[in-house]
Amino acid sequence: METGTAAGSGGSTGEPDTAPGWTGLPRGVLTMRRMLLVVWLVPLAVALGVLLGLFAGPVWAAFAALPLALAAWGWELLARNWRSWKYAERADDLLISRGVLWREETIVPYGRMQLVEVTSGPVERYFGLAGVQLHTAAAATDARIPGLDPKEAERLRDRLTELGEARSAGL
Repeated sequence: METGTAAGSGGSTGEPDTAPGWTGLPRGVLTMRRMLLVVWLVPLAVALGVLLGLFAGPVWAAFAALPLALAAWGWELLARNWRSWKYAERADDLLISRGVLWREETIVPYGRMQLVEVTSGPVERYFGLAGVQLHTAAAATDARIPGLDPKEAERLRDRLTELGEARSAGL
């Protein structure tokens, strides 16, 4: 996966900022999240239908369609959320953008990074994904990029660590 970078650094040099080269999350993240949605809501719908059918009657068993409707609605919401996640490596900082209704953009200066780690839980490993967790001095500015290809996560960790060490050496 290619990662674009901005040509100019902008900022204090007086140069105008160029648009960052955004990188989105791999499609495997969407697949993983949709599978989790189905794994939780379809058995719930079946159990609800059976229990309502046995104890309240077949008319009430129709309420089992509610979790299925929620799954159908969540299917599209997960796609919109997946498309909203992106990150960009710039000359002096890392941008992370996410959110559909409430857009959130985090800017993490390389010199402020204290720890960059690659994490991967059992479900992420099953789908061949890993996340990058960024820790800074201020707990409120910790950031993460979920669901990357493990090689991209390691590359990003190594690059951010290298840039962080280079930028913090001047402090």
